[in-house]
Amino acid sequence: MKKLWWRLWFILALTAVAIAVNLIPQYPLKTGLDLQGGTHLLLQADMGNIDPNDRTTALESVKQVITRRVDLYGVSEPMIQTSNFQDDYRLIVELSGVKDVSEAISLIGQTAQLDFREDLEATPGAETFRFLPTGLTGKDLKKATVTFSQGGNNTGQPEVSLEFTTEGAKKFGEITQRNVGRQLAIFLDNQPVTTPVVSEAILSGTAQISGNFTTKAATDLSIQLNAGALPVPIKIIEQKNISATLGSDSVRKSVIAGSIGLGLVALFMILLYGVNGFLADVALVIYGLITLAIYKLIPVTLTLPGIAGFILTIGMAVDSNILIFERLKEELRAGRPFSIALELAFGRAWDSIKDANVATIITSLVLINPLNFNFLNTSGLVRGFALTLLIGVIISLFTGIIVTRTLMRLFLVKKV
Repeated sequence: MKKLWWRLWFILALTAVAIAVNLIPQYPLKTGLDLQGGTHLLLQADMGNIDPNDRTTALESVKQVITRRVDLYGVSEPMIQTSNFQDDYRLIVELSGVKDVSEAISLIGQTAQLDFREDLEATPGAETFRFLPTGLTGKDLKKATVTFSQGGNNTGQPEVSLEFTTEGAKKFGEITQRNVGRQLAIFLDNQPVTTPVVSEAILSGTAQISGNFTTKAATDLSIQLNAGALPVPIKIIEQKNISATLGSDSVRKSVIAGSIGLGLVALFMILLYGVNGFLADVALVIYGLITLAIYKLIPVTLTLPGIAGFILTIGMAVDSNILIFERLKEELRAGRPFSIALELAFGRAWDSIKDANVATIITSLVLINPLNFNFLNTSGLVRGFALTLLIGVIISLFTGIIVTRTLMRLFLVKKV
């Protein structure tokens, strides 16, 4: 019994923390493009000066640069997609909460600026650096690719290989000759991408950046470098402003619909299961408070489909309790004491609850696509729905099993 009371105190403490997070203004609820308004941009990439074999890589590089730029701009969870149809290369960019649209457009529309910088004032081993432009830029770099080291103790380690133009090779050779043992920084849009140390003068026009790279880290670095090595001019061919008023109206209607649905579910549980249903409703309120607090802490960018996912998980949370209560009725009809029937009901209903929720969790992970597989969903709105669904299912398992069970053990176990 003492263990049950400790568990109850933990549940109450967790609920109190959730209430505090929900009330603190420092943790606002982030909303997406469809709820707070923003800008929809359709961009076209000019591939006239890019080799046909490199255009797909160049488009992906542009996408990476734009993603990094809008993240620095403070846009929450932008949706950026690429499109290629009959040599027409486009990007779709959706930015939520952008106040100054013209500034955002200017920021996105610039061609990526890649340049190499040296620190002529520092001595080898110095801890402070002041990098100065060398005149070697992205125009002098043909391509950056991921390769794997050959020979030595690091055989097979991922590296990033650089290939320069004829003029770029000459510049790079002169720069490396005077910077042996020093750092040579590579900047993209005035932000340092990497600062490798020059181990020897390189006159061949090709170089390797080595280190403790993973394959993904090396791939990401090569994409960033190619953004400058394959500069692609961007022009905006379509712009749409999405009104925040539409978003506010959608939120209002969703809250009304959710409140009505939650009220009907709570009433249904009480009418059908009495005190058991009331305790399940208490667990449901705790579920809502904890879920909302987690949305704010992560933070989850809440879209209209995300709200739908949240409302859907409310029904799934109640579904677990219905399975348990129906099983409890069967055990009581079999003549078992309430305390034993309660444990059997939870134990035997768990298999069905587990299977249903595991299937939903797997589906959510496929829709979220955390590894960004190209053959799976990449839509931000769908991911928002799946993320809220995943969080809701996991929390509903906690409230539906742990919270409800603890309340019933403490307050109903004496029932005969």
